Amino acid sequence: MDNNNISAHTGQKLPLQEVDGLTIRTATKEDCPRLMELVNELALFEKAPEEVTVTLQEFEDAGFGPKPVWKAFVAETNGLIVGFAVYYIRYSTWKGCRMYLEDLIVTEDYRGKGVGKLLFDRLITEAKELGFSGMVWQVLDWNEPAINFYKKYEASIEAGWLNASLSREQLFNY
Repeated sequence: MDNNNISAHTGQKLPLQEVDGLTIRTATKEDCPRLMELVNELALFEKAPEEVTVTLQEFEDAGFGPKPVWKAFVAETNGLIVGFAVYYIRYSTWKGCRMYLEDLIVTEDYRGKGVGKLLFDRLITEAKELGFSGMVWQVLDWNEPAINFYKKYEASIEAGWLNASLSREQLFNY
């Protein structure tokens, strides 16, 4: 892990405040209840708490069942998980295998202290180690702190794409 405050992507110095005893590690099944708490905290922040419909069992099975589809890194200090980043592999017919960052969550009391940077840097390292052709994610257009965070990495933030989806109910009603 890069603890010297240099972005693995750009080589630029980024501000980082130490959080005592912080470690970044791979998530385990035992972490899932806390991860779901953070997912719900994020949904509240994004003004969509009713949109979280996944159960703890579904979340655990998707990450640690017979066919895991996601992997996560957690930021932990003094036995408390204060943030996590969850990703899965996305295939682009134009670009090949890419990391899709589903969520990067840092609990409110730990924001602005470098936790998100350490998690994001760990994702970049993982993407390089696994030979992915890049990394993609979404950010809400009103989430200025997140947009500014990603701009420090010189991320390309695209305009012009609309999100589309079908819910479980819509799938079964068709």
